[in-house]
Order: sequence, then C-alpha cells, then structure tokens
Amino acid sequence: MKITRRSAVAALAGAAVLPAAAWAQFERAVRLIVASSAGSTIDVIGRTLQQPLAAAVGAPVVVENIAGAGSVIAMQTLARAPADGSVLALQTNNMVTAPLMMKTAPYDTVKDFTPIAMIGAIPLALVTNASKVGAANAKEFVALLKTTGDKLNYGSSGNGTTLHLAVEQIQDELGVKLNHVPYKGVAPMVNDLIGGQIDFAVSALPPVQPHINSGALRAIGLLSNQRVAVAPEIPTLAEQGFPNFNMDVWMAVLGPRNMAPATVKKVHDALLATVNTPGIREALEKQGNIVKVSTSAEALVVVQRDVAKYSALAKKINLTPQ
Repeated sequence: MKITRRSAVAALAGAAVLPAAAWAQFERAVRLIVASSAGSTIDVIGRTLQQPLAAAVGAPVVVENIAGAGSVIAMQTLARAPADGSVLALQTNNMVTAPLMMKTAPYDTVKDFTPIAMIGAIPLALVTNASKVGAANAKEFVALLKTTGDKLNYGSSGNGTTLHLAVEQIQDELGVKLNHVPYKGVAPMVNDLIGGQIDFAVSALPPVQPHINSGALRAIGLLSNQRVAVAPEIPTLAEQGFPNFNMDVWMAVLGPRNMAPATVKKVHDALLATVNTPGIREALEKQGNIVKVSTSAEALVVVQRDVAKYSALAKKINLTPQ
C-alpha cells in the first residue's frame, strides 16, 4: 500500500486521541508483514489495524503482503529484520505448522521471534460447495466422507497451514483418505470452492460467510468450542457429535528475536491503544473475529504450546516433509 504525505499526516493527527502511554516513536515507517495474500482474513485484519497503529507508534505503517510457502517466506523476512520495532508481522498458527512440511526448517519458531501479543482468534468453519455436496450437517457429511471420500477434493491455503492440518486431523479421526489441493492463500481457495473446482474446505469464517449467506456455500459447522455472535445459526461440530474435530486459529503480532524489553513494551502498548481505538474492536468483531490482547509472556506460552501440539499431530498422521 502506497503511503502518501496526506495519509501519513492523517494517521499522525489521529494519535492525539490516544493515551500518552500508547506512543512508541520510530524514526521511520513501520513495516507490518502480513503472511498471506491480499483479501485474506488476516490481511483484512492488518488493514483494519493499519491507521490506528500508525497513530499509536507515531509513524506511517506499511502493510506488506508476503504470501507463499504457508507463511515461511514472510517469517524468514521477519527473522532477518532489525530488532528495533521497525519490522513486525501479523501472523497465525501457520508460523508453527508450515515448517512441519519441510525437511529442514529455515527458522526456529520459538527462538527466532519475539511474540509481542496475541490479539485474538479467528473461528474456522467447515464449508462445502452447496451445489456439489449434498450433506446438510456434520452427520451427513461424515457419512459421505466414509463412503466416497476418495472422490472428494478439499482445498487449503497451502501445505502445512492450519487449514490443511484441520482437514488432516478429520481424516485421521475418520480413517479416510481425501484429495488435497493446496493454494497460495485463502482467496484463490474460496474462489475455486465457489466455482466447484474443489468440493469442500476448512476456512476462516469471515471470507466465506457472505457466500454462506448467499447460498453458494454451505456451512457444515464451526471447529471452535462455541458458536459465534456474527453467525449464531452455524452450529459447532462438537455439538453435532464430533468434538475431536476442534481446532482454533490465533492471530498474533511478532517481531524478530532479541527485541529489547522496552521496545516490546512500546509496541505492546501501541497495540493495546490500537485495539481500544473507538470503532476498531467493533470492526474486528463484526468481521467475525474474537478480540483479546494478551501479554508478551502469554503469547510466548501459546506459541510454545502449539509447537508441541502440531508437531505431535504431524507425527501422528505421518505428515511427510517436502
């Protein structure tokens, strides 16, 4: 996104309404790397945060999409960046799962980054092409997988992504084999799902909800533990009798390793101010997201937990590194 003098001045002017503690002065523009393609759920979140975050840090924020390799390229870029707060990344569980697909991971998920804050979660939904797949609920869908699963194609946002592993987990639970079609991001996957090139997918709820409402896609259920306010009519898979299909997606802001505690605090304070900017929390929640800002220490615990969790899942399902 091009930063003009007018947009930079506007962003800085907005900072006047924020608490003094929110300020984190940087000498140059801040790069906010989004490890996904334009139009994806995490990209929309990044662009929602962009202007109020610029006001909070006292400098323009440039959202930079770096898609591909299930977010590995984006995280490599972050790992090589200076640890002064000028380069950050908005990321999901993909930073944990993507390296599982590689014989030699290009970064250490725990050691090479500084988690600054978890800012919430994105609910996942199991959705089908409504005209191709007749199943209306989880029970019917599972029966279909057990009888004709080898003829069904499912999409994901890339090998080793959370969306990929969510279906791999379902396959493992049911003892079936499905045909995986990986994409470079969520947007092209959803386009092909609507077009009928693939039969079903697990997706973040926000990008598929309009197509569920239009009838092009059918929601079989949510992989979360509870229903969400923006789509109360969609039941969870757990309440339909399949609790082992649960999987959540967190969203976090991270920096390179060895960030000074003072810098981490400045960025964390800026994120708090950003989320608490009038209208921002509401906008994120209306997109279907669950918003909750953690501490840096809490974010590190979540990353460490998921490294263990997804490594164990990859071993269990014999996920083969490429």
